[in-house]
Amino acid sequence: MKKGLYIIILSLVAMLSLGSCADWFDISPKTDVKAEDLFETENGFLSSLAGIYVLMTNEAVYGRDLSFGLVEQLAQMYDVIPEGANSKTDIYNYNQITSGGYNTKGNFERTWLAGYNIIANANNLFKWLDQKGDEVIRHEETRNMIRGEALAIRAALHFDLLRLWGPANYATSEDARKTKCIPYRTVADKEKLSLLEAQQVVANIIADLDSAKQLLSYESNLDLSNYSTASRRFRFNYHAVNALLARVHNYAGNSEQAKAAAIEVIDNCGLDLKSGNDDDPILFDETLCAVNLYQMKDNLSTYFDAGDKIQTKYHVKYSTLNAIFEISGSESEDMRARSAAFARNSDYQMAVTKKYQDNDNEAIPLLRLPEMYYIVCENSEGDEAAYYINLVRNRRGISSSKNVVCDTQEQRVDALLREYRKEFYAEGQFFYFLKSHGVTGSLVHSPEVSLTAENFVLPLPDAEREYGWTDDNDNDESVVTE
Repeated sequence: MKKGLYIIILSLVAMLSLGSCADWFDISPKTDVKAEDLFETENGFLSSLAGIYVLMTNEAVYGRDLSFGLVEQLAQMYDVIPEGANSKTDIYNYNQITSGGYNTKGNFERTWLAGYNIIANANNLFKWLDQKGDEVIRHEETRNMIRGEALAIRAALHFDLLRLWGPANYATSEDARKTKCIPYRTVADKEKLSLLEAQQVVANIIADLDSAKQLLSYESNLDLSNYSTASRRFRFNYHAVNALLARVHNYAGNSEQAKAAAIEVIDNCGLDLKSGNDDDPILFDETLCAVNLYQMKDNLSTYFDAGDKIQTKYHVKYSTLNAIFEISGSESEDMRARSAAFARNSDYQMAVTKKYQDNDNEAIPLLRLPEMYYIVCENSEGDEAAYYINLVRNRRGISSSKNVVCDTQEQRVDALLREYRKEFYAEGQFFYFLKSHGVTGSLVHSPEVSLTAENFVLPLPDAEREYGWTDDNDNDESVVTE
């Protein structure tokens, strides 16, 4: 596929501005087109949805911090020390605010605002769908697609906000499930909302995704490997919604539902695990859902460049790379660590990932197929669990003589930890694995850092405490459904 093939339509929805406490609610169209006129046509609705996907590429969310940026720094996946910090551990000073350079608190507050801005735009689209959708959009399938994708987006953003601001050990701790953490917004307004218990947030996310799956069921036989339908991989298609359901159920400890959803994706999405990554280090051919970042190579060269300035980029030392990918020789048998995946600078003994520089599809993945195999492994036992994780390992080039054993829960978690670290390098998933499993202590790839339980607890942003959160409805146990 050629670069730019799937460039998303320019947004007619608000682009993100984070200058004040209520800017997450900024959903006024930044064009000469009034909302009333925009939603007079089907193309207006489609442009609005496309604009929401554009918002998802903002640096505060999947354009950096929720993919290769801040969450990867929290998992210590790079050896670069953030500007303004004195050590790797300074990244965990969540209450620190600085006027420039290192500023974990400020970065997280921008992520919070950006996430709720996207949610507000989705909720605004629902408002107009309810008012004019049946009248303006002639085909039911198109109406279902727009609503289904917007529901999935709303669920996905709430889930990642939950994974950051919610508790650790959700699946195994009743106290964690009852922790009040974030609001769940379903209406495009500035109303102050109570923080919900984590279990209420999870219930709302699952309800949104179940509705989205039903609305998109017309494409349950969609073959994502088909060139004519590959553009659906840049949207929350049916299989992507199902994959997100598998991820959420796995997070929640709903073993049966997580396994069933993951197997359905594996069996029906049309994609296969790859045994090579030449010309495709991001493994787009395994991607279930991604966002498109226009002119990615130029825009992200600030972070990934193996030239003379590699020390200022998101680099890893050779020793760190070897630890992450368990390399014991001069060349790894694991394709995820070989020259097709990393650009090396022998002068500095450093490397940077090629995922965002050799990326013809300009794709930042949100969901990829191997995670479904890992979810089945985590929710199976014995030989079945080992089969699913070893299948991914073998396809990546690791000899079957090194197959892992998954007879106990401890063995499964240890094996999965190693695979999440390798498979999703620079994709923002490893920190969530550490948090959801309560993994603390020294990291093999960054032994100078020892994670504590406190490192997984993010403080509520000041703006939310001052302008958003209220305890007026703390006793409201309702679950919102569409």
